[in-house]
Amino acid sequence: MANNKLNRMTSRDDDFSKWYTDVVTQANLIEYGPVKGTMIFKPYGFGIWELIMQNLDKEFKKLDVENVYLPLLIPASLFQKEKDHIEGFAPEVLTVTKVGDKQLDEDLYIRPTSEVLFSQYFKNNIQSYRDLPIKNNQWVNVMRWEKNTRPFLRTSEFLWQEGHTMHSTPQEAQEFARTMLDVYTKFANEYLLLPVVPGIKTEKERFNGAKETYTIESLMYDGQALQSGTSHYLGDNFSKVYDINFQNKESGVEHPYGTSWGVTTRLIGALIMTHSDDQGLVLPSKVAPTQVQIIQIKNDDEQIVEVSKKLKQDLMDTFRVKIDDSDKSFGFKISEAEIKGIPLRIEVGPRDLQNGVVTISARDNQEKTQVKLDEVVDFVTKEITNYDERLFTRAKNNLATHTFEAKTIDEYEKGINTKPGLYLVPFCGRVECEEEVKKRTSTNSRCIPFEYDHSEEPCFNCGMKTTIKAYFGRAY
Repeated sequence: MANNKLNRMTSRDDDFSKWYTDVVTQANLIEYGPVKGTMIFKPYGFGIWELIMQNLDKEFKKLDVENVYLPLLIPASLFQKEKDHIEGFAPEVLTVTKVGDKQLDEDLYIRPTSEVLFSQYFKNNIQSYRDLPIKNNQWVNVMRWEKNTRPFLRTSEFLWQEGHTMHSTPQEAQEFARTMLDVYTKFANEYLLLPVVPGIKTEKERFNGAKETYTIESLMYDGQALQSGTSHYLGDNFSKVYDINFQNKESGVEHPYGTSWGVTTRLIGALIMTHSDDQGLVLPSKVAPTQVQIIQIKNDDEQIVEVSKKLKQDLMDTFRVKIDDSDKSFGFKISEAEIKGIPLRIEVGPRDLQNGVVTISARDNQEKTQVKLDEVVDFVTKEITNYDERLFTRAKNNLATHTFEAKTIDEYEKGINTKPGLYLVPFCGRVECEEEVKKRTSTNSRCIPFEYDHSEEPCFNCGMKTTIKAYFGRAY
């Protein structure tokens, strides 16, 4: 990283795509892997994912979800049992056909998702109603060969968690699928500071093999949506195909009812495109690998060094704190902290120390405050909360100002081409109707929100009477 990095950061209003790439690379989150569509997570980038994992995993465990690990490779004969499921992934599935120079007797698929492996696992571990519910999750990588790739948002290999459960009744399974969506919604709001729209996917956008797909949709700075988490009610679709049975309390035999749910590293992309600015990355404090950076104006000043160490010691029980005691220039240290999106900076210099103060500034508004040494901990504690509140408020305002309504396809098309965002429209829900909309506007449905006015209106595209309303828009 060079001193002029900030000067070369593309403005997000000039070229949002180039700005995004600049932030990802200049904040030192990743570098590109040697294979198309792959990334090397650098420590700072992986640190964000670690915090997402750690905090989400705590929420899963509150619901008695246990972590497991299933294999990377899936035999073709097993994968192809569920035809609807494989049809959706077929163009993206990578296949292992040889070991050395020997052709395998059966093709092996690199997992694009693990429904079929979990089904096999559940078949071997469920015999009685006493074995239910079974709730498992795994943190793994998956591969889907993408044509057009972008770091975090769409890559050929990505990291995620995929949860899978089995239940004795459809009601219990459906309720758990909704519960998981609530977990994602709360996590997005409280940890990622992403205001999201929860809802149900249309039939066209439903996960292959699911009876219902629930989603949270977030809106980026440029008005495009991003699917930020999904939870699927699978019914008995997979348990029938993979012959998973259990003996109920009346000694009868039934198929259990399943769910699957997951979020991916695209959440990091959502953070970047929602909160960051022309100076670089802006991170919510709860997923910032470094929450407070102490910057020494002089490294050879004994008092500065000692005060810096004392401040770190006082703060580190509550916050993730680092001291930048490198021999880089003071201006470079400030620029680097800005680019990396560190929430708070504490500048320790000789003039301030003569007055018994340090200078603290927040990444989002760049406001500087001189704080007495014995008040630093209290100030940081309050300012971190204020910082997060400002980020969330700004993101909510962006969502509100990019949310519209349209009654006709002409009104929608004109709107989406001039004012990008989420458009709530009356929609019949038919697959063929949505395909017409996509062909005409290059957009699709994002979700049917859980709450809306159910009054009957003509579908915005075909005119069929409907009581359904759905959000449509462009998405990453």
